[in-house]
Amino acid sequence: MTSQRLAGRVALVFGAGSVGPGWGNGKASAVAYARAGAKVVCVDVNRTAAEETAGLIAGEGGQALALACDVTRLLEIEDVIARTVGAFGPVDILHNNVGHAKMGGPPDLTEDEWRREMDLNVTGMFLACKVVIPSMQARRRGVITNISSAAGLRYTGYPYTSYYAAKGAVNQFTVGVALQYARDGIRCNAILPGLMDTPLIYQQISVQYGSPDDMVKARHESAPMGRMGTGWDVANAAVFLASDEAAYITAVCLPVDGGLTARCA
Repeated sequence: MTSQRLAGRVALVFGAGSVGPGWGNGKASAVAYARAGAKVVCVDVNRTAAEETAGLIAGEGGQALALACDVTRLLEIEDVIARTVGAFGPVDILHNNVGHAKMGGPPDLTEDEWRREMDLNVTGMFLACKVVIPSMQARRRGVITNISSAAGLRYTGYPYTSYYAAKGAVNQFTVGVALQYARDGIRCNAILPGLMDTPLIYQQISVQYGSPDDMVKARHESAPMGRMGTGWDVANAAVFLASDEAAYITAVCLPVDGGLTARCA
């Protein structure tokens, strides 16, 4: 373990697994929380993926619990919270990482596909907050970090209208929660990753290019810094926002994008 600035805290990470080999944002954040001293509950719709992340934490001497959950189902989230409290205690850090990008504009998507995108990207965060916030209010402390996207601020060149809409909603959901509960000692922020090199892009983005290699080359070239970011860039920001060093930071939608959203062209 490399730091103890989150020692004694319980971090609940929804979307803590990875959809493929490597380090996704949620997987890296879960491990980073543990390295900072937190007890981490790793939740994913894929139990095997959650167990892999929890195993990495345990292998480094940390404490972790792996659970499976569909974040669009309230009863499953309630069960996760109950198991978390039973194993480690109340949630101090809620990290909402689940998201999905479905290509297509309004004529291309079915109504069910549109609703599914809203549910995966926004409703899951609402349900998690619905269950966790009352306990944070009672204890007058807590941190909520929602993973949004640069697509919530800018058109990024990909034809995924539902994703733009959903991530824009995440940003304003974050601001609303932050300001409504600021006097209850709860801080809520969003992290907006830009062009990141994570396992997710090979499943959901690569179809827009001739090959995965073409995608990687193009995304590196499109980034102002000449390279994509990684899951660890998101993880480091998440640990900071959860720490006492960020005690006066709330309602912030923080781009972690190498300057992407600041660029006009």
